[in-house]
Amino acid sequence: MKITTATPADLDRLLSFRQEAASWIGKLGSDQWSRPYPADRLLATINAGTVFMLRDGSATAGTITLTAEAEEGLWSEAELGEPSMFVNKLTVAREYAGQNLGARLLDWAGDRAYRSSAKWLRLDAWTTNARLQQYYLDQGFEHVRTVREGAAVNGGPRVSGWLAQRPTRPAAHGFTDEAHSPEPLFT
Repeated sequence: MKITTATPADLDRLLSFRQEAASWIGKLGSDQWSRPYPADRLLATINAGTVFMLRDGSATAGTITLTAEAEEGLWSEAELGEPSMFVNKLTVAREYAGQNLGARLLDWAGDRAYRSSAKWLRLDAWTTNARLQQYYLDQGFEHVRTVREGAAVNGGPRVSGWLAQRPTRPAAHGFTDEAHSPEPLFT
């Protein structure tokens, strides 16, 4: 399997990934991702070069977004002063479930962040999705805190404020990385 940088042609597949994930998560009792994600916002992240696709031949097995930009209102000034990269929208197609691809994508992200000279790989997860939180803990992330107030979509409480981090490190993720090589972002 190989990792490539997403292109605008991947937009429909990425939107369908989110719908598929929302349906599956909903069957598990979570409302995560139940609101449609705005296509224009997703396209902006694609155009920024921060969305990556896991390809299995002509099929797409998963996706991950990795950025140096933190979501506003989650991390403290001191934390934002530490070189970090942030994972968002990690999704594995249901037909590829159970193959450890999510963990390997996180390892890829941690390796890429390490090569960018970041100290931390950070994420925020759905505040009410205990299974997802445990998954990240099982992947070596440490819970930092849960933010329930702040900038939330449509004026409601923050729904994705469970914050976690793990140190970046080189990793043997096993993917062929065809995405552009990261430049050191931090000195």
